[in-house]
Amino acid sequence: MPSDPIPRRKLGRTGFESTIFGLGGEGVLRTYGREEEAVPVIRAALDRGVNYFDSAPAYDGCLDYLGAALGTKRREVFLASKTHDRTRAGSFRLLNDLLQRLHTDYLDLWQLHDLRTRADLDHIFGRGGAIEALTQAKAQGRVRYLGITGHHDPEILLEAMRRFDFDTLLVALNAADVHGLSFIKHVLPEAAQRGLGVIAMKVAAHGALIGPGRLTMQEALSYALSLEGVSLAVVGCFTPDEVSQNCRIARAFQPLSAEERQELEARTAPVAAQFCYYKKPA
Repeated sequence: MPSDPIPRRKLGRTGFESTIFGLGGEGVLRTYGREEEAVPVIRAALDRGVNYFDSAPAYDGCLDYLGAALGTKRREVFLASKTHDRTRAGSFRLLNDLLQRLHTDYLDLWQLHDLRTRADLDHIFGRGGAIEALTQAKAQGRVRYLGITGHHDPEILLEAMRRFDFDTLLVALNAADVHGLSFIKHVLPEAAQRGLGVIAMKVAAHGALIGPGRLTMQEALSYALSLEGVSLAVVGCFTPDEVSQNCRIARAFQPLSAEERQELEARTAPVAAQFCYYKKPA
């Protein structure tokens, strides 16, 4: 295990000091039946001092892998998960199942997963909606903090923040974002004003941003971590070596200047739509 620790930042109003690199719930974790590959990835992150772990019921066997790997380390890390169900009853069913699969009796963070449309919000915030499950679970001590996630439409995330005082925001942030429907331009300032902890995802657009003539992983991760208000970036990994690489980048991280960020943005401009495939059509 490296002697120099991964830098940490406060996760908004939660007060938790998170490593700036967190293990995402995708990569090899978003599979079934590959525990022999997935558990070593989780343990590599633990061994290197990573203390933020992402998960979701929608991520295939992710919950089971984490439940198998965390063991006695559970209370040393910040464990986040999500509900993709828009109802109170359905979200509680997901919570009961995911806690069992994660082998824990509480979550540090429970998030509304992948907010996309006004209809999503109307269901969530209407009578019998998922927000009732989130607030009740927090009151019961089964979850500590509440958040939202999204990568489809900036306005939907802004509207969700207007409707409820969340603790965190998990949002797609990469060097191609500024070229259309920008979360960086429209959502980050509002999140900062409200004191939300911001978690960056899709920093490499599932690897599409990485390669000759595009970006290196160091550039992609450094770009996201250099954005104002970002607490950490989660990255899905397929191997322990990928975990090690991201930890090395995080340990060596130096904030990029505005000019350096603009150069990376310019590099992505010719095919920005390819790198932001997850956004709603313009």
